[in-house]
Amino acid sequence: MRAWRVREPAPIARGPLEFDSVDVPAPGDGEVLIAVRACGVCRTDLHIAEGDLPVHRPLVIPGHEVVGEVVAVGEHAHPQLAVGDRVGVAWLRHTCGSCRFCLRGAENLCPHSRYTGWDADGGYAEFITAPADYVHRLPTGYTDAELAPLLCAGIIGYRSLLRADLPAGGRLGIYGFGGSAHITAQVALAQGAEVHVMTRGEAAQQLALALGAASAQGATARPPVALDAAILFAPVGDLVLPALEALDRGGTLAIAGIHLSDIPELNYQRHLFQERQVRSVASNTRADAREFLAFAGTHHIDVTAPIYPLDQADRALGDLAAGRISGAAVLHVG
Repeated sequence: MRAWRVREPAPIARGPLEFDSVDVPAPGDGEVLIAVRACGVCRTDLHIAEGDLPVHRPLVIPGHEVVGEVVAVGEHAHPQLAVGDRVGVAWLRHTCGSCRFCLRGAENLCPHSRYTGWDADGGYAEFITAPADYVHRLPTGYTDAELAPLLCAGIIGYRSLLRADLPAGGRLGIYGFGGSAHITAQVALAQGAEVHVMTRGEAAQQLALALGAASAQGATARPPVALDAAILFAPVGDLVLPALEALDRGGTLAIAGIHLSDIPELNYQRHLFQERQVRSVASNTRADAREFLAFAGTHHIDVTAPIYPLDQADRALGDLAAGRISGAAVLHVG
């Protein structure tokens, strides 16, 4: 099969990925083999390719927003999955099920967790294997390209919204407006929130307004109203300070990314006093995924997804790094 591998992490302009022919994997115990139809291009893939995240698997195939069709079922795989099923594979691939975090329903904090496209080969390929217990049923009414970004950008954005603790009918600020943010904004709007977007780039600002945001301005600009909650999607630590300053009393800032550049020094009075707080977001639980995908099944989400052929995954990541993508890019595979 054709697949992209991270030959050696480096800035994307230096070509850290190689397009190669590799063997089709066989499903192991409890796994299914999936023919990939589409795979989202996530900023986490860029962090893995460029070395912002440490190498967990040499020559790993990136990609963790996978839509495909089950073509083989391994021994002891989930009996509800069958050949021909349309399914999704997301970032979270394995948790131990027995640690104190798993037992209290916080499997996203499991110290033994493993991840698609980082610890195991992902979806920048024609086939992928995945543990059947971590494969997701998908809502109807979407194309493969529309579904792919929901499997990470959507799920992580949904958890970030939960972590931001937005009150009913509240004012939400969104910093950065890429793949995850443009999905999360629609969830918040459907729930009755007033959304204000701070992001670089006129195209991203126009997309935010077209989707229903009350305002859209530059990444460091002050929103026109005090915010009840905010989510930082851009991996830029410098934005933590203006986001905190924009919060009203008791507001929460959730930081959605797995990687963030250093945060400048905080001033207690300007940034934290009056019970403002900062929360990180660590992966997601399978319950988060089920809840979000069910929401997407009853509230149609408009996914802006520029499509690249599989053999241009390196160009897609380059465009992502340069800020040339509005929405969430997707690789067309099968």
